[in-house]
Amino acid sequence: MKDINQLSEQAIELLKKLISTQSYSGEEDQTADLISGVMKEFGFEPLRKGNNIWGWSGAVDPNKPTLMLNSHHDTVRASSKWRKDPFSPTLEDEKLFGLGSNDAGGPLVSLLATFVYLAQKKQPYNLVFLASAEEETSGKKGVPIVLPELTKIDFAVVGEPTSMDLAIAERGLIVLDCVSHGESGHAARAEGINALYKAMKDIEWFRAFEFDQVSEVLGSINMTVTQIEAGSQHNVVPDECRFVVDVRPNECYTNQEVVDIIRKYVDCDVNPRSLNLNASGIDLNHSIVKKANELNIRTYGSKTMSDQVHMPFNSVKIGPGDTRRSHTADEFIHLDEIRDGIKTYIELLDGLELERG
Repeated sequence: MKDINQLSEQAIELLKKLISTQSYSGEEDQTADLISGVMKEFGFEPLRKGNNIWGWSGAVDPNKPTLMLNSHHDTVRASSKWRKDPFSPTLEDEKLFGLGSNDAGGPLVSLLATFVYLAQKKQPYNLVFLASAEEETSGKKGVPIVLPELTKIDFAVVGEPTSMDLAIAERGLIVLDCVSHGESGHAARAEGINALYKAMKDIEWFRAFEFDQVSEVLGSINMTVTQIEAGSQHNVVPDECRFVVDVRPNECYTNQEVVDIIRKYVDCDVNPRSLNLNASGIDLNHSIVKKANELNIRTYGSKTMSDQVHMPFNSVKIGPGDTRRSHTADEFIHLDEIRDGIKTYIELLDGLELERG
């Protein structure tokens, strides 16, 4: 039976190999091969679809709930601001530098180590580990193409750098392309209907409106106008004004409900780019929240998105590393963050009683 210390050191060695292997979103085939090989070495039968790799801890018991451990192995692209080689795992003062070390290589290898440990003993749930692709780009060939291949999932733990705080709710995202319509005319003669003025009224509405339902964890829905475009020349009244609104829903509404409410109040055309990135949240009385409280793990609501947006079942987000290091040049993770993260994952999940959804 592998102990936690042994698994921790194996996780660190795997992370070094992952850093050395380029895995930009949509180009993760080599890290998928690597993870698949490691799972085989641990005695599991990895399955694959695209660049997603998953495996079960054993035979699935239909009478048990199913727990999924998930993190992603794709990375953002390395920027020109890196002073170190982003694909060379560099260890300095117990800090491991490299692209994806923090987001989300550290959480990924920690969850894999946790999966191996939990699989060594009988658990009150079925257990599956998923290393997913295309998280950084919210791509369609990541988690969304895997879920139909799995048995019904009742609960998921998503690995992202949260300093091992437990995100029990996460904001969604809706990007709205809005268009206000008017009639063109000559500015000198005050002709036409100025679409820019019409847009200003709606923009003020977006700034001031407050949705009725406020989340206990995430608070109210945030709406921010971020781009605007109108007019062709100085003396022509614009007949069209386009603007973009960034909407961050809470878990009290579906994305479709948010858009339906907005359309009731504004005059402009409202066209969401996608309705798929929904907010998520779990009940404060859920067993994992109670366990986190017993272990003095801080709970909070996350403003950033993860693959939770694709999961139509209860989930939480937790992992080693610091979210503030994500997508930064010379990204790193402390080795002790990985070691402590694995221990905390195991304390949180070993023997956890879950309900079937």
